[in-house]
Amino acid sequence: MRHRKHHGSLGLPTGHRRALMANLATALLTHGRIETTEAKARALRPYAEKLITLGKRGDPHARRQALSKLRYRPIVDLLFGDVAAACSDRAGGYTRIVKTGFRAGDASPMAIIELVDAVAETDELAEI
Repeated sequence: MRHRKHHGSLGLPTGHRRALMANLATALLTHGRIETTEAKARALRPYAEKLITLGKRGDPHARRQALSKLRYRPIVDLLFGDVAAACSDRAGGYTRIVKTGFRAGDASPMAIIELVDAVAETDELAEI
């Protein structure tokens, strides 16, 4: 039975989906907001919020868990530094999804997903 198995596959194989989520989360943490399809934004939301919760925990095990998901140390350092500090007073709901209309090419519903307590893009992130 597949009762209560609500996460979507986005029509992708497992490895491709994991790489997509890691890349979308990296872009979200780097820029503070990204525009993507509504389905990808809805799939990214719990993924990113769990990463931010790990960042708020701040212990070495949480850092290793985040590094296994994101696979890029400067982004993990950003998550555990600036993003965790910006979200420290919030108990959850770190992201928001705003629908923006439809894409011109294939009429896919588009959405902006952004961090509620957006961290301004720093000069060191431009180098990444």
